Amino acid sequence: MAPPRLRVGVIGTGRAGSVIGAALHRVGHEVVAVAAVSEISRLRAQALLPQAPVVDVADVAAASDLVLVAVPDDVLEGLLAGLAASGVVKPGQFWVHLSGRYGTEVMAPVAAEGALPLAIHPVMSFTGTSMDLMRLEECPFGVTAPDELRSAAEALVIEIGGDPIWVPEDKRVLYHAALAFGSNYLITLVAQSADLLAAAGIEEPRRVLAPLLGASLDNALRLGDQALTGPVARGDAATVEAHLAVLKNQSELAAASYRALARVTADRAVDAGLLSAALAEALLGVLSEGGESV
Repeated sequence: MAPPRLRVGVIGTGRAGSVIGAALHRVGHEVVAVAAVSEISRLRAQALLPQAPVVDVADVAAASDLVLVAVPDDVLEGLLAGLAASGVVKPGQFWVHLSGRYGTEVMAPVAAEGALPLAIHPVMSFTGTSMDLMRLEECPFGVTAPDELRSAAEALVIEIGGDPIWVPEDKRVLYHAALAFGSNYLITLVAQSADLLAAAGIEEPRRVLAPLLGASLDNALRLGDQALTGPVARGDAATVEAHLAVLKNQSELAAASYRALARVTADRAVDAGLLSAALAEALLGVLSEGGESV
């Protein structure tokens, strides 16, 4: 027998909220109302959830069996507390948030009013367009819920095509930090690398980077630290010193980033048995603040 269809309200039609709302609609749930503040959020709602009127936040909650809350992390706690205090929460109503940082403890105010709290965080970088719906297929979702609601949270993720990954409440921030480390800072690194190549006179730097970075990501996911290559892993202190000198002339920020990442890479290369202690000592001397001699 098919699971019951729910009336869904979406609070926050940013990149993630609009897509998850559309995914729920695609599998038969009825998105009955959305709350959108910015003009771009309203446009996303019109594009992905055209059947749902844009209404006040309280009206979204009042109309729904499942309230999907997709707001920035720093807003979530206050919003939930305010809505709980306003009397719009209904006993037995599902309240679901998409935050990576929080589990369900942040939902204590609505749970105290009888709501059923679920945290389902899609491990995905969204564009806020319909193409994201295809990317949800087998997308991991970090799931946290009270024990009695774990199966409901996991079933909701599976229903929209995702892969539920259980995250204990007390590990939620560490889980989120790990994902930010890998995803957000990867984008920063790629963009910085492309900028430096452009400064070196390389046309179409992203095209030049694509095969190298694609192979590096694949190797890192398969082999971990054993995939390390380059001057730091080899202990080529003179090359690293030359890199720092030219980067410092180009961008103090790029030089500082290179130095910090090289230190971490050197430590990991030593721990992985790729770099000897003697070579690492010379390398770390170059990487110390003001250590470069060129």
